[in-house]
Order: sequence, then C-alpha cells, then structure tokens
Amino acid sequence: MMTAEEPQVKPETAPEAAPEGAPETPVQPEAAPETPAEAPAAPAEPENPLAAELAAAKERYLRLLADMDNMRKRQTRELEERTARANERLLTALLPVFDHFEMALAAAPAGDAFAQGVQMIAGEFRKVLENSGAEVIDAPEGTAFDPMAHEALTTAPHATIPQGSVVSQFRKGWRLGGKVVRPAQVIVSAGAPAAPAEETHEEA
Repeated sequence: MMTAEEPQVKPETAPEAAPEGAPETPVQPEAAPETPAEAPAAPAEPENPLAAELAAAKERYLRLLADMDNMRKRQTRELEERTARANERLLTALLPVFDHFEMALAAAPAGDAFAQGVQMIAGEFRKVLENSGAEVIDAPEGTAFDPMAHEALTTAPHATIPQGSVVSQFRKGWRLGGKVVRPAQVIVSAGAPAAPAEETHEEA
C-alpha cells in the first residue's frame, strides 16, 4: 500500500562561510537619529598690535592739537591785553597835550587867524585819537551825572538845573575800548538854593 510521501523539511542551513582568506564584512550598527549640533564658537581674533599703536598715536595727536589750540588762544589774549595796556598808557600821556590845545583855543580871541590854525591842528589830533579807538566823554550843562564816567569836583546850587545834573564841565574825559581811561571832571548841581527865611515882627 502506497503512502503519501511526507514533505521533507529542509534543515536550516547556516550562512555560507566566507571563503578562507576573505575579509569579514563588519556589521553596520543602526544609525542613531541625527540631532542638531551646536555651532562651534568662533575663535577670538588675536589683538592687532598695529591697530593698538595707531589708536594710541591718534589719541596723542588729538591731545597735542588741543594743547596747541589752547596755547594759541592764550597767546592771542595776552597780546591783546598787552596792546590795550600800551594804548592806554600812550593815550594817558597824550591827553594833557590835547587839553593844552583846547585851553589855548578857549583863551584865543574870536576870529584870530593863528587860533584858527591851532584849531585845525587840534582837530587833526583828535581825529588820530578817535581812529585809534579813543572816544571823548563830553558832559555839557544839564547832563545827568554818571559816576562811572564823570568825576564830581564839587557841588553847587543852581536855580534851573535839577539836582544831580552837571552845571559845568571842567575837563573832558576819554574812553578807550569801552574802558574809561579818564573821567570827565564836572561840577554837579545841588538843586535850587534855599529861599531866605522871611523875618516876622511880633506886634507889641
């Protein structure tokens, strides 16, 4: 009696061994999931000695430039002050000469030809002084007394000129560069004179 052939189960076969002498194939491990890597820090740039030297030289140059500018301003100011003092001394020395011209003209008779020549010279003299920056301080009658520009020689009562005003001018003053070199000498009004007291007679 014939029986069905049982299916033959093939035995598991081991993987074929690599031929002798052939390199073994390494087993690749499973790749780990990629994670974002941090960016490497940038290396610090080395300090440039030339740049540091240039910055220091620039600072020294700016400091030297400021010192030179301050010295120039100081020298200019000192020169102006010396010039002003020299002009003031010169004007002070020349003013008496100009005063003598004016006194001579005041005493000269009117219409005198010689006096007219002297007056022309005095006018030229005054023009030179004014062109040099000098300015006359004139205080005619009735001018309000200014203690910064006038010098009161005395006070005198006056019937019409109010108290504190100029009665007469004895000598003109001069100013140079806004500074009073010589004040004008004046006589100042003390106001109207007091009325005489009326005499009263008691009845007997």
